[in-house]
Amino acid sequence: MATQDFSFDIASKVDQMEVKNAIGQAQKELANRYDFRGSNAEIELEKDEVKLVAEDEFRMEQLRDIVISKLIKRGIELKMIEQGKIEPGAGISVRQKLTFKSGIPQDQAKSLIKQIKDQAFKVNTQIQGEEVRVSSKSKDDLQKAINFIKSLDLPFSPSFINYR
Repeated sequence: MATQDFSFDIASKVDQMEVKNAIGQAQKELANRYDFRGSNAEIELEKDEVKLVAEDEFRMEQLRDIVISKLIKRGIELKMIEQGKIEPGAGISVRQKLTFKSGIPQDQAKSLIKQIKDQAFKVNTQIQGEEVRVSSKSKDDLQKAINFIKSLDLPFSPSFINYR
């Protein structure tokens, strides 16, 4: 009988349900804020980005603060949000896109694997697309690896999926 390998994947993506809830809350706050009454301000969610429209850069900053604070409250880390440039919009308005990062870029995955190997855990690692698979014969070694990865200051927010 062969010994069984246990494994998990390290991925990096935001919880779309939480994003949807956060944007809903931000839209409600925008509708109720006195300082935005009668102004041309919008928050729109499209797949993995949020489009913001405001009358000027000052209002855009306030709008972005509303959205980001709601995202953070829903557990979405700031490092998972890429802020686009503020661009002139239609008429007298400005617009900006907030994009959610997804997947682990190749160079960051290689760096993560090197950090794991430097710890000499009894685990095997390999890059699979935009995820990193970690496998071992011992669940304890996998737990140690997970705790180590959680302690790292990574440029992305790791999530651990497919644990088996």
